[in-house]
Amino acid sequence: MTYLTLLAATVPSTVSWSPKVAIVMIACNIAAIAFGKFTIKNQSAGPGLPSPEFFGGMGLPALLGTTSLGHVLGAGMILGLASAGAL
Repeated sequence: MTYLTLLAATVPSTVSWSPKVAIVMIACNIAAIAFGKFTIKNQSAGPGLPSPEFFGGMGLPALLGTTSLGHVLGAGMILGLASAGAL
């Protein structure tokens, strides 16, 4: 029980949601989709999307992969900018 109390005392506070946080996450997702558009060899493999022209002809697996990468990048950017005091 004392370890749990010790861990709770050492957890840093995180930034609360704001429009700045949303802009950082959206920008990271757009950057990841653009990166995937130029680097994924078979973008249209797998099931298609309802409007593939909106995502540059990407299929569902490519979109899920790129947005997953975008969320990982976004979480890192948000934590880094928050610890630097920029958010």
